[in-house]
Amino acid sequence: MAISAPQKKTAGRRGRSAPGLIFGDLWQYDPAPETADPKLKPRYDLFIDGEFVAPRGGKYFDTINPANEQKLAKIALAGAADVDAAYRAAHRAYEKVWSRTSGRERAKYLFRIARLLQDRAREFAVAETMDGGKPIKESRDFDVPMCAAHFFYHAGWADKLEYVAAGRRVAPLGVVGQVIPWNFPLLMLAWKIAPALAMGNCVVLKPAETTSITALKFAEILQDAGLPPGVVNFVTGAGATGAAVMAHPLAAKVAFTGSTEVGKIIMRSLAGSGKKMTMELGGKAANIVFDDAPLDQAVEGIVNGIFFNQGHVCCAGSRLLVHEPVADAVLAKLKNRIKVLRVGDPLDKNTDLGAINSKDQLEKIRELVDSGVKEGAELYQPPCRLPEKGFYFRPTLFSDVTMSHRIAREEIFGPVLSILTFRTVDEAVEKANNTAFGLSAGVWTDKGSRILKMSTELKAGVIWANTFNKFDPASPFGGYKESGFGREGGRQGLLDYAKLT
Repeated sequence: MAISAPQKKTAGRRGRSAPGLIFGDLWQYDPAPETADPKLKPRYDLFIDGEFVAPRGGKYFDTINPANEQKLAKIALAGAADVDAAYRAAHRAYEKVWSRTSGRERAKYLFRIARLLQDRAREFAVAETMDGGKPIKESRDFDVPMCAAHFFYHAGWADKLEYVAAGRRVAPLGVVGQVIPWNFPLLMLAWKIAPALAMGNCVVLKPAETTSITALKFAEILQDAGLPPGVVNFVTGAGATGAAVMAHPLAAKVAFTGSTEVGKIIMRSLAGSGKKMTMELGGKAANIVFDDAPLDQAVEGIVNGIFFNQGHVCCAGSRLLVHEPVADAVLAKLKNRIKVLRVGDPLDKNTDLGAINSKDQLEKIRELVDSGVKEGAELYQPPCRLPEKGFYFRPTLFSDVTMSHRIAREEIFGPVLSILTFRTVDEAVEKANNTAFGLSAGVWTDKGSRILKMSTELKAGVIWANTFNKFDPASPFGGYKESGFGREGGRQGLLDYAKLT
């Protein structure tokens, strides 16, 4: 950690104390930007049938760096004809090559992809941060390693599929259409592609229009791995492109991660089509802290669950339910903790909160925060200087929140935490379940029996005990209610890409 000389006139209130040094008003960190070369191209074409090809309509759109609003590259805009070409390439690859490739051989490709991604990890981490705005330490330490881990894990399954469903035979579905969001572009890609390929399916995938670069860079890895042409295809664009991917008649299954509203539109449009579907939609996760919890550990888990990722995860713990006896203490600890969070350049290794992904998303966050103030919740934001260019938002706490507030009911997808209180276990369960969503939850307590009780009564697909936002490729992830259906990861995620006989 580099430390500059004292800056009395310009110093902010950021930094952590250390023996013999005075931080806060006197000291600032020196910038520590990541220097790895992301190897970006000025223009990215579609990836169809193993080759990069120009869109038939000849149209491109700009993708920008949300940290400074500068253009990174031009991205191909796929039309219906391009999506059709991708599906036909995937269908040919499935019929002629991939469905006839043994699990053992498929595993070799997946292992190779994982190792190639590890070889280029720093490059991909920087590209992910520049395109999406998240801090480099999150891209570097979580996104890219976890992406590789998913390919390693599913490579291990590829030649053992007879053990996925005891007493049943499994077979691939065929061609699957997949649409992923902007919050974890590379990791969501791995969640979708790795199990599909391990099971023997071929893929047509559309990344989010604001974060397409790492998917198209991943296509280079597929070429280097020697993956047969057409097994994986990438088409880029906005909503119309995604709709074409979901609606194409050659898709035997569609997998979508995104908002609940769009998920409902897709389900209505595909009703009666016979297509298998997996939907991972919105969330409004409850993080529940009891009076016997290790409070300092809980505060770190809360900060990890909502601030270090800018709230850009559907399982972010954006609702904090605190036992009344410790509510004041937890609030005070949270205020002290977020005072030292550093907001700024995502490529700086000292940054805790990077940029919001887009101007539209930033406006949505501002609108919901304004509604919280108007509806009477108490706002707290630490003093910090935001960069002049780019899309940034301060870490935000709301106390005195009730379930009638919009900020307690609607998904904000930003670094905003709503704090509610409870008196009894039953009240905690009732408030946690009082939402249309059911993706995840967290429980902080010293009592194992209470954790087990809460795990049976909370209506959420994933429940963390004395931690938050921990993932493993072997563990299934998915939700209840309006958070979707189906699972990704683990044996259960593989089964969602299989026919059972």
